[in-house]
This record gives sequence, structure tokens and C-alpha cells, in this order.
Amino acid sequence: MAASCVLRAVLSRTLSRSRCSGGVRWPLTSARVVPEAGRRAACWEAQSRRQDGTKYHRRRGGGLWAAVGMFSHSPVRNLGMRQIAFSLFSSTDEDQRDEAQRKEDDIILLLKKAKLSMHRGNLQAASSFFHQAVALAQQTHNKQAIIYTYSQWRPPQMANLAYIQGHLDSAEKLFKAAMSYMLAGGTPEDDNAVIEMSLKLATIYAEQNKAELAEHGFSFCVESLEGKLEKQTEDVKTEQQEALRKDTHLLLGLCLDSRARYRVSRMDLDMAGQDYRKALDICRQEQGQDHPQTLVLMSDLATILDLQGRHDDALVLIQQAVDLSVSVENPDHHVLVENLAGILLHTGRLDDSARFYQEALDRARQAGDQAALERIQDGLEELRKRRSQAMKDEQD
Repeated sequence: MAASCVLRAVLSRTLSRSRCSGGVRWPLTSARVVPEAGRRAACWEAQSRRQDGTKYHRRRGGGLWAAVGMFSHSPVRNLGMRQIAFSLFSSTDEDQRDEAQRKEDDIILLLKKAKLSMHRGNLQAASSFFHQAVALAQQTHNKQAIIYTYSQWRPPQMANLAYIQGHLDSAEKLFKAAMSYMLAGGTPEDDNAVIEMSLKLATIYAEQNKAELAEHGFSFCVESLEGKLEKQTEDVKTEQQEALRKDTHLLLGLCLDSRARYRVSRMDLDMAGQDYRKALDICRQEQGQDHPQTLVLMSDLATILDLQGRHDDALVLIQQAVDLSVSVENPDHHVLVENLAGILLHTGRLDDSARFYQEALDRARQAGDQAALERIQDGLEELRKRRSQAMKDEQD
């Protein structure tokens, strides 16, 4: 029962989708302090870039992409210059270009409405606007708009929206469609944006219990990034190349983290522990010893050690994470304390466990973390049973 409580605490933060809007709490990835995968991905701070270093949503010369911002306005066009340019063509050409421009403006407006609806938490309206935008983009054969709408680079909007709503089959199709457009357009298979979407697909397959596809997807992401990093490390010469290398390294950490949580769900603890150690090394190297994600991974690895019966090793690691969390005033400190209390329970230190469970309970109430409160109550119930059994043993 004790081990199952810890495992449930891990898995309740694993492979789960948040139902919140706007990608603030979303998917990609957990056994973690920050419960939702979107926030976990944000902690890793990986930013996909094109091979030339430019971010995907900033395509050069793309009026559509420059105009689509959460609260941005369409760029003011110089009508005089447009008249001069269009005077080189026939009136029919001018009409066609004006019509194309109007439709592009309509796509921009629909995308703005969709993003605003997501920001306000109205997922149904956002989905409707995204579908209208992609339909118009397909009518006008606007490939950039189709790709953007299917899967805006960070975070993917239409596909992520389907994932947030729990429509896994639709999300799978949308991610695949976006990847098909990208690959057909010449984007390399090991491009960070392709890897990110591959990771989403692997996570979807994991949730659908499609083990073979999930394992293949996770392995593809990890192996592709490891090979890419070997080359990037050799090529690092400029600040831009170093930024790209760091992004790729952090993305590898996120992939290892995601695969570890999937392996925990299948009780493959040895392999999960290996992935967590690699992810932890990356996070320490790129983001520091006391970064929130580093503390998450320390706690996750401690959980694995605890589940393997290595309670003393787990206790040392989780205590380090708790101490570091205090020093940086981590807002999710209560989850680390909760994990510490659970591991103390498993070592038989019931009084210490009770003290830390109470601290975690008070902090979780202050934070309004209902999921943590429920887990802590489960832990306290297990603690009560342990104490009751200990008293009976003494009487006997």
C-alpha cells in the first residue's frame, strides 16, 4: 500500500492532460512538482529554432506570421507602394492579389480570435475558429497558414487544443498532418520542431496504451537528438549556434524525462531511473542545481529509488531537493515535502513522516493545490494504519 501511494502520486502527475486553456497547463509531458506537462515543458525552456537560428513563427517576409499575435494588429500597408507595384500587372492580376490579400487578412483575424478564445478559456470557440482558418487556408492553398494553424510552432495550437480537450485521435491526426507538411517542405527529420511533435505523438500513444508505438516514438526522439548534439557540439562557433545547441540539449532532457515517466507507468524502474539520471544531469548542466526543474527531477529519481526499496538513497536525494527548494523559495515546495514524508514513512520513521506530512498539508492548503491535498490525505491515512499496526505489534 505504501509503495502504491508513492507510485500513484507519481503517475497522477504523469502522462496527464490539463483541461486548462492557452497551453499554460498542457501536454508534452509528470512525476513532477509542476503537475501539468505544459508547465513542465516550460521549465525545460527549450525553444525550437530553424537550422539557421530563426524561430519558426518568425518566418522572414511573412506578413501573416508578423500579424498573428495575441493582441497584435495587422500591419499598416503603404497603399501608394501597393498601387505602384500592382500597376505592373493587369486589372485581373490586381483583383486576384486583392482577393488573396483579403483572404489572408481573414485567416489572420480567425487565428487572432482563436488565440484570444484560448486565452479566455473558451476552448470550443477556439476550436471553431481554428477549423475555419485551416479551411480557408486550404481553399487558398496557403501552405504556411495551414501548417501554422495545424501546429503553431510553440506551442502547437490546433493539435494541442485537441489534446487538451482529450481528443487524442484528433490530436494525433493534426500532429501528423503538420509534420507531413513540414517534411514535404524540406524540414529535416531531426529538426527540433519535428522532434517536439514526435514527442507529443509518443505521449499520445502512451496514453492510448500503444506500447510499441510509444517506445518507438520516444526512442526516435532521444536518438535523433543525441546524434544531432554530437554534430552541434562540433559546430559551435557563434552565440547563435550555442543557443541552438542549448535548446537541443534541453529538448533531449525533456524527451528523457517524458520517457522515464512512461517507463514508471509500466513499472520498468531500472530503465526509468537511467532516463531520470540523464535528464537530471542535463538540467543541472544547463539550468543549475537549484532550478525548479532540477528539483523536480531529483524528487522523481528519489521516488524511483524508494520504489526499488533503496529508501536510504532516496532519503538523501529528496532531502537535498527539499533543502535547495527552501533556499530558492520554490512555490511548489509542498510537493517535495510531501515526497519526503512518504519516503520517511517507508523507512519506518513515523514521527518524522507525520511532521513533514503536516507541513506539506499546510503549504498545500496555502497554495490551493487540491491534487496534492488528496495525495497527502492518502499518505496520512497510510501513516495512521502503520501506527495502528505498530501498536498492535507492541501489545503482542
